[in-house]
Amino acid sequence: MRLLQGGAVYLRDNWINLLCALALASLALTPSLVPRPTVFQGFLAGLWLMVGFQLGFALRSLGRVAARRFGPVAPRRQPRATVPPRSAVRLGLMVGAGVVAYAVGYGALVMSWQNEVRALVEMEPIDGPGYLTAFLSMLATGALCFGIFRGISGVRALVSRVVARRGASPRAARWVGRGAGLAVTVVLVAILVGAGLVAVGQIYEGRDAQTLAGSGQPTVATRSGSPQSALEWDGLGRQGRAFAGGGPSAANIGAVTGTAAVEPVRVYAGLSQGANVVERADLVVEELERAGGFDREVLLVATPTGSGWLEPQAIASLEYLFGGDTATASMQYSFQPSWVSFLFDPELAADSSRALFDAVYERWEGLPEDTRPRLAVYGLSLGAQGMQGSFAGLADLLFRTDAALFTGPPANSQPWRTLQENRDAGSPVWQPTYQQGRDVRWQSKPGDFGQLGGEWRQPRLGYLQHATDPITWLDPAVMIQRPEWLAGPAATGGRGVDVSDSMRWIPGVTFLHLVTDMLVSEAVPPSHGHNFGDVAVDGWAQVLPGHGRSSEQLAAIQSVIERIDTHDPIWE
Repeated sequence: MRLLQGGAVYLRDNWINLLCALALASLALTPSLVPRPTVFQGFLAGLWLMVGFQLGFALRSLGRVAARRFGPVAPRRQPRATVPPRSAVRLGLMVGAGVVAYAVGYGALVMSWQNEVRALVEMEPIDGPGYLTAFLSMLATGALCFGIFRGISGVRALVSRVVARRGASPRAARWVGRGAGLAVTVVLVAILVGAGLVAVGQIYEGRDAQTLAGSGQPTVATRSGSPQSALEWDGLGRQGRAFAGGGPSAANIGAVTGTAAVEPVRVYAGLSQGANVVERADLVVEELERAGGFDREVLLVATPTGSGWLEPQAIASLEYLFGGDTATASMQYSFQPSWVSFLFDPELAADSSRALFDAVYERWEGLPEDTRPRLAVYGLSLGAQGMQGSFAGLADLLFRTDAALFTGPPANSQPWRTLQENRDAGSPVWQPTYQQGRDVRWQSKPGDFGQLGGEWRQPRLGYLQHATDPITWLDPAVMIQRPEWLAGPAATGGRGVDVSDSMRWIPGVTFLHLVTDMLVSEAVPPSHGHNFGDVAVDGWAQVLPGHGRSSEQLAAIQSVIERIDTHDPIWE
């Protein structure tokens, strides 16, 4: 009985905190671009729940300050009675019952929202057990955070008591206690962030030394890391070994296309191979020379993601299209996840891309014009941002390349951002048209490039972009301004057809949704989120015409590409 009475009084005395907690938890559960795993969704809701609860204390403090400043002085609260009055218990129980009723009702709405989002991206709905898993995850996260906050409050109270015993005034003791609580919070956050970054660095440095299953050292001379290569296998890095040791052979390509093929050239320099980006770029050019890369029909310069990863579908698609008569050159600039590189050294990808492209371009430009391979560039996600940063703008890119394909570019990429902002009137931001598509086109699903019609001059720039890709739309401006990709319902063209009409722009909240969606943006089927595996074949076929493949051959290549295992996610 005493436990029930104590809980009821606690609910009565902290109803403002409860309202704030419910408000933030409710916002955390509103629809976003892509569905989240149930445990992860529950974790986010529990985190926001306890942040809201702590926010309630701040609001109560502001209320007391405002009352003292603008209203009559409230009498000091009397000590609580040992046994709370029945009215307090009844009020507390009513508050508790209201919270439970709200949680049940809003939970049903949340499940409806989540299943709507899942249906739009072609995923199975969640059921009762899934909802229960999310709820338990929320409770566990909330309990952990509550314990941490109570510990900090205990430190604050202890310091206040110690200072008061030494003769300080009650007011001074309270402020010293608050300062101590703030200091503990700052130190705790610093320790968690610092330890987290150190752990990430150590984990990924260790992973970079590993070799993915299925990545065997190549024996053909056209691959880096082979016995004939000057770049040793062990120095390529985890993703470099996956790239050099993977992909289709000439026999694979011939079996799929029914035509003769040659061994594709794949050249890659790891982070340890060269003291800086310029040295690594020179090593890559030397490898291209050795492997005959400048004698191929297509020479592709590709920028990987932060960990050094290159999307297998994109590279293999080009190799199948041109019968292996291709050379792909890339190099590692980090072993960290892309988000680490993006936050702490945002120019690293561009510096690496520029060094590699300039080195390749200088050698390529020195070849007789009638013997040069067609020069193409590619990048995915942070790699797309980096490779675009190698050029002064659209005119420079089109002047120095024969084709460019950029997949899922981040919001601050250039010239992507300028092209989006200057798109033709009436075209949607998630699939814009720029100058009637004469030089640049956007595609979300196979065939989108061709739907525009009209002349698409060569050289060509193509962007693969989805309306539900949070990496593309993660822009700080979303915190204070409704984005164009949420301008209205899908039926009126106000948003992409796979973006839920239930998703609303909420200042600050939508930006945080994008941040968390980014972490699970690949855990969706192709054609949604940050998953572009199904569009790579058509993307290359359109930006690099002249491959000579029939519709039957393209279909066969597409079938093979869709079965490729991507191994690692982009933002790992």
